[in-house]
Amino acid sequence: MKLKTALLAAALLPGVLIAACSSPSQASSPQGSWGSNEPHKPQLTLADDGTLSGTDGCNRIIGSWELRDERVFLSPLATTMMFCEGVDTWLSRASSAELKKETLHLYDEAGAEIGTLERSSSGLSTPK
Repeated sequence: MKLKTALLAAALLPGVLIAACSSPSQASSPQGSWGSNEPHKPQLTLADDGTLSGTDGCNRIIGSWELRDERVFLSPLATTMMFCEGVDTWLSRASSAELKKETLHLYDEAGAEIGTLERSSSGLSTPK
């Protein structure tokens, strides 16, 4: 009987582990860092407590965020006001976002997509 139980457990364990590893934890959550840590590149961090921080590639950005109906709503963002020649500061105009796979699509107040940020592990960003 103990042998049957051990064999059954061994047979079921891989399925349990696969299900646990594929659960939608951070992969479907907007929390985390987005963009690049490289100079003059946009980066955004959405913290668990609803705060956000980052840079548009020139100016520091702070604010808050809230997830409602699969969409991320951003508070009006506070930014520093430095001038950086040749840097597109599109991220500072964001007012909402949607997560599509591992890409955060950002929208301005009118609902137009203004750019995207990849999870920070890839460090890619694309202005529209």
